[in-house]
Amino acid sequence: MTAIVHDMIGIGFGPANIALAVALEELQPRVRPLFLEARDRVVWQPEMLLAGSDTQNNPVRDLVTPRNPRSKYSFLNFLFEQGRMLEYLNLGLEFPLRKEYSQYISWVAAHFADRVEYGATVNAVDIATLPDGTEGYRVGLVSGESRLARVVVLAPGRTPYLPAPFDAVDSERVVHLTRYASTVARHAEEFAAGGRIAVIGGSQSAVELTLDLARRFPRAEIVTLARGFGFRMKDVSPFMEESIMPEFVDYYFHASQQSKDLLDADLRYTNYSAADADVLRALYLLIYEQRLDGAQKVFVRNNSEISAVAATANGVELTVRDRHRGDLARERFDLVLLATGFRNFGPRPDQEPYPPLLENLAPQLHRTDQGALAVGYDYRVAGAHGRSLPPLFVYNLCESSHGISDAGSFSLLSLRAETISRTIADLLDPAVTVAPVLFGGGTSPVPAPAADRVSGGLPR
Repeated sequence: MTAIVHDMIGIGFGPANIALAVALEELQPRVRPLFLEARDRVVWQPEMLLAGSDTQNNPVRDLVTPRNPRSKYSFLNFLFEQGRMLEYLNLGLEFPLRKEYSQYISWVAAHFADRVEYGATVNAVDIATLPDGTEGYRVGLVSGESRLARVVVLAPGRTPYLPAPFDAVDSERVVHLTRYASTVARHAEEFAAGGRIAVIGGSQSAVELTLDLARRFPRAEIVTLARGFGFRMKDVSPFMEESIMPEFVDYYFHASQQSKDLLDADLRYTNYSAADADVLRALYLLIYEQRLDGAQKVFVRNNSEISAVAATANGVELTVRDRHRGDLARERFDLVLLATGFRNFGPRPDQEPYPPLLENLAPQLHRTDQGALAVGYDYRVAGAHGRSLPPLFVYNLCESSHGISDAGSFSLLSLRAETISRTIADLLDPAVTVAPVLFGGGTSPVPAPAADRVSGGLPR
């Protein structure tokens, strides 16, 4: 029996590959994709669906609208089909609730159930000779099974960053925010009676976790430890927000590494180590009111860095150093939550050279001078030493090459999906010429003369 060879395998079925599934259906219906998703269903950020939290994302910058405003897969059409559009518009929200946007993403994903294998955890990607003698990929699953494809698109989400000294700690009481909801649910009875919880970080997520913990566990003491002098407000002026425009991606991609570093520094507080004004005011007011009542339970300790961690089955001891005075203090907590972000591609300790799933291919992947994975303008990965790889794409992970809009952001997701879908179709079926395109612009495939076309779908 001949093994099935898929036109394309997408690894992960979160927002990035869901947007790609939509783009393929609308633009390149001849391409037959298969998506592999480790979870048993699609739920966007399930561990951070906090009461009242929003997306910090313009709802019109959804999975499809910037590419195709007439698509049935838009957020507005989701609201309409759920019978909530007028009520939603009546809210006057700048940003949608995170739980509602998660429902939207699940709703779109459900339209593609016949193209997804759920509960399929990928553990390896290798180059393989396909039954027709051409090169493609074998995608290995933890079940021991494998799938074959001519093209692989990797969009598994970013790797959580655990800074030192937490990276050397293996404890259920030291947890990254990607495990937040399930962890606090497991300890709900314990913290309902009291206890101490530390939140590490100075980001939007750190503030959101602090507020959520205070709401869930009013008897517990919540201590947020941040390196900076104070929580910084995000820079969301429309001038700085031009960093999430297609033109900036072009500008950034073609800049020197020195210029990229300068641009990263300029734009850092549009996304990192900063929080929105609404949650900062809510946290400050909460602390003020608790002091007014003489019953403070929430504390923010600025200028603090963690120099040592000692975890036991029942708690965690942190050695906290004042960054400016050098004073050391040891504090015991029942739980430590790390709002410490995610890894981008690069050589620093807080970065990684390539996605861990590409470990088997690492010697065959081209790297930048800094040692990071080299990703092309169209998100295609190049082979090392001039070797041509079968088509391999990595996206929604490419901040180091394409700028801050590629940091897991929705802003240009639909346009990136368009770029990749057109490139894949052109690679699989050269009988249809696709004009080069970075981000949309209305370019359509130009059919080759009828006599030159391959009938019956994609050539094998």
